[in-house]
Formats: sequence, C-alpha cells, structure tokens
Amino acid sequence: MSGLLISIDGPSGLGKSTAVAATRTALQAAGHVVHTATGPSATPFGAAVRQVAAEMRGRALALAVAADRLHQRDTEIRPHRAVGHTVLCDRYLPSTFVLQRADGVDTDFLLTINEGAEVPDLAIVLTADPDTVQRRLAHRGTRHRFELDAEATARELQLYSEAVPVLTKLGYPLQAIDTTHLTPEETAQLILEAVTKLTANTKTQQGS
Repeated sequence: MSGLLISIDGPSGLGKSTAVAATRTALQAAGHVVHTATGPSATPFGAAVRQVAAEMRGRALALAVAADRLHQRDTEIRPHRAVGHTVLCDRYLPSTFVLQRADGVDTDFLLTINEGAEVPDLAIVLTADPDTVQRRLAHRGTRHRFELDAEATARELQLYSEAVPVLTKLGYPLQAIDTTHLTPEETAQLILEAVTKLTANTKTQQGS
C-alpha cells in the first residue's frame, strides 16, 4: 500500500471529530490527498450498526462492528491506500477494545473477530483529564449509552490505558496526545508532525 492509514481514537465527548477535521485540513495543506473514514463506516451497513448500538449488546454488537470493519477494509480503506490517498479514520480498533470491553466482551474474542483488520501506519489515541472530558461531553450533549455519566468516562479512560499493550503486540504504532490544554488545531499540528516524521523515516529506510 502506498497511502497511509492513520486512526484517531479517544473517549466520547473529547472533541475527537473536531480534531479529525482539523487534522484533515492540516494534512491537505501539507500536500496529502486525504480520505476521511469513520468507524462504523458510512455505508448503509455501518449506519445500521450505529442505529442498533443503543439496543444491541455484547458479542452481537462486537460481531456487527467487526464485520463492518472488515468490509470497510476491502471496499474503502485498501482502495484509497492503493492510489496513494492518506486515509484518516475517526474511530478504529482501539475504540473496539474500549467500547466493546465496556459492554462485557473479553479481549480474546475481540482479537479473534477482528483478525485481518488493516494495521494503521499511525494510531493516535487522544486523552484528557476526566473533568475536561465531562465538560466537553456536557457541552456537546450525550449521544449514546456509553456516555451516561462521569463513572462511564473514567471507565473509558481506564480501558484505553489497558488497550495500549494489547494493540502494541498487534504492531500498532501508538501515540497518545493529551488534549486537556490543546485546541483542535494544536492537536492537528502534533498529529501532522508525527505523520511527517513517519514519512521521513519511511523514505530513509527505502533509500538505505
């Protein structure tokens, strides 16, 4: 694949989607042709997964999310990467190891059903202190059952920490960014710097 895959994950209400939009702008200004993807996908099946997430639970929901991810790999991510586009994915496998685990699904099951998912070139995990996340969530408004209270936010932050060693073993090049005191544009600049460093290292390796 000639195009990059960059995933951006983080707790609900953090301002992740705004940071993704700012990152897209920053990457385009740096010369990247960017395709923005979402998890679940923007396909009719992905939309159906989003719709049933309020009532579907546990392994059933995890299977639906995994099926959508593998379909997205073949119909969206790989085709764009093949023509040199940088794919910027708003929620990817890191979110699965948080939201589905919060829903009672064990790690081994998640690893099995997500086998074959495309490994990102860079996996960004956005963080912030719990109070900041709660303030941003209150400003934005609750959208799904994983965002109900401060306890859910604390649990989500804990699960992201627990997901790091699992994803590292899968070969995910993780980078955490604390956004507590950052604007979306400042967050985007840090991601751009990481992408620039990644591409420079790749060119160096190819030339050696």
